[in-house]
Amino acid sequence: MQELTGSYIVTGGASGLGEACVRALAGRGARVVIADLNAEAGESLAGSLEGAARFVQVDVTDASQCQHAVDAAVELAGDAGLRGLVGCAGVAPSMKVVGREGPHDLGVFGKAVGINLVGLFNMLRLCAAAMVDNAPDANGQRGVLVNTASIAAQDGQIGQCAYAASKAGVIGLTLPAARELARHGVRVMTIAPGIFDTAMMAGFSDEVREGLAKLVPFPPRLGDPTEFASLVLHIVDNPMLNGETIRLDGALRMSAR
Repeated sequence: MQELTGSYIVTGGASGLGEACVRALAGRGARVVIADLNAEAGESLAGSLEGAARFVQVDVTDASQCQHAVDAAVELAGDAGLRGLVGCAGVAPSMKVVGREGPHDLGVFGKAVGINLVGLFNMLRLCAAAMVDNAPDANGQRGVLVNTASIAAQDGQIGQCAYAASKAGVIGLTLPAARELARHGVRVMTIAPGIFDTAMMAGFSDEVREGLAKLVPFPPRLGDPTEFASLVLHIVDNPMLNGETIRLDGALRMSAR
């Protein structure tokens, strides 16, 4: 498999799906900026990759912090340039439209949209601006932007209005962004994962985890973060993948509850 050149940014890269992507990209020869709020985990991960990665503390809703991460990635890449972004940063609140304590907290809704959608676009726009000046590769490509949505965008459950709406927005921007950036040779793709075995899942009991795993038609288990990272690498490698959302869920379709 061909070595990757240049640098990549992974938001939410200190744990879970993001960490798996950081390790996979570094394993293919890329230089990686780990953009995350968790400094301890981010520095530890960067240290374990022996110079292949750098941690930058980033709140994706803060334009100056995101620009700092982009600048670090450009510096890390040298002449090869910033070649990719994998947007994994996000939150997953659960709250009913009308619950026992009244209507849905508007601040919770705004935070979910602010981080999952506005924050994702914040980093996407800045990375795209850095990529358009790259020298094109053999396919005329200058970069690839990989977003993370969720199957909740299409199969949202009760209590997921904020989360589902924010992730649906990510899917919605994928095609128009790909169409606009096509003339620059920058691709835009989105992955909508199902239930994956991340730190968020680790907080549930074994009984709950087993119950969730049984919902997946095949394979009847939670997804492994390395499987998400494997799809990211395939998107990076395959120039024909553009403007589309791929569900990575083992044929799971979530019920209302």
